[in-house]
Amino acid sequence: MDKLFIAGVDEAGRGPLAGPVMAAAVILNPEKEIKGLNDSKLLTEKKRDALYDLIYEHALAVSVGRADVEEIDRINILQASLLAMQRAVAGLKIRPHLALVDGNQSPKLACETKTIIRGDQLEPAISAASIIAKVPRAIKVKVRAQDENGKFFELEGEGLLSHCLQHEIDHLDGKLYIDYLSPLKRQMLIKKMNKFLRHKE
Repeated sequence: MDKLFIAGVDEAGRGPLAGPVMAAAVILNPEKEIKGLNDSKLLTEKKRDALYDLIYEHALAVSVGRADVEEIDRINILQASLLAMQRAVAGLKIRPHLALVDGNQSPKLACETKTIIRGDQLEPAISAASIIAKVPRAIKVKVRAQDENGKFFELEGEGLLSHCLQHEIDHLDGKLYIDYLSPLKRQMLIKKMNKFLRHKE
């Protein structure tokens, strides 16, 4: 009997304003169990990084796809997420018979698909995909901003709010420089941040 190859598929970056959408597809090896797989958001950075290495070491196939900010602005964030997933699955060296996709919407794929709500907590293959998609994004999305005193600082994009609170930065004056961030999303982020910072005064 032929083997049934099942791919887990998930994305990272759909929620945050900064950065591209990253997606991953993973076909796990049933003979090499990877313990501790879970939704990447529920893992510590140290645990996530360790699992990232184990997935690449033991999985039968791993692929990453992305949609850039220009594509997000052109076709919207949902369609960009689905596009990134398509690219991830297309990049697998083994063609899957079935793709298990986190959430309730699936990209158009050449194989059969099944969506699973909270699949990144329920299906190990999707958990693995969520980790692979998250780690490269955490590395690539960096923020370089300038506070009111002219001092520059760098941090991951999703940590901007906590940094502003920690250093008592009251406004950004539009001096925000974020890799992979389109002009539209830069304006949205500055507006959101300044609105929040005014409320904390």
